[in-house]
Amino acid sequence: MRTRGFEVARGWEDKGINLPKRSTKNAAGYDIEAAEDVVIEPFKNGMKPTLVATGLKAYCADDEWFMLANRSSGPKKGFLFPHSFGIIDSDYYGNENNDGHLFVQCINIKDEPLVIKKGDVIAQVVFMKYLITDDDKAEGVRTGGFGSTD
Repeated sequence: MRTRGFEVARGWEDKGINLPKRSTKNAAGYDIEAAEDVVIEPFKNGMKPTLVATGLKAYCADDEWFMLANRSSGPKKGFLFPHSFGIIDSDYYGNENNDGHLFVQCINIKDEPLVIKKGDVIAQVVFMKYLITDDDKAEGVRTGGFGSTD
């Protein structure tokens, strides 16, 4: 029985995507790599964040979610997440819009373009349980991908 893990997202099977791994036995996060080269221009007011493809999707139990978080080295390189971290629900996996493909939203706070190469570790994923309130009555069903639950 599968509990949680990573797979290559649809359309990225032949692109040499590495499945995430932890660097040490006590590490909470699984390192996520960029799936392709990308240049992130210095951030200016009004710019949208750059979405960096990972070529990955992740699955977890219904009562779990995972956090897509920056690494401690990210800010030193000028690499920030505009939303601090991403919360990805278990039902994002395999959705009809993008198969659950994980993208890293980022901005560059340096004065020069930030070059990210395929295979550079850009984020980490930490799996977690969540709790619901006694009066919770959520029954909605996800019908889309990135940002679809508004």
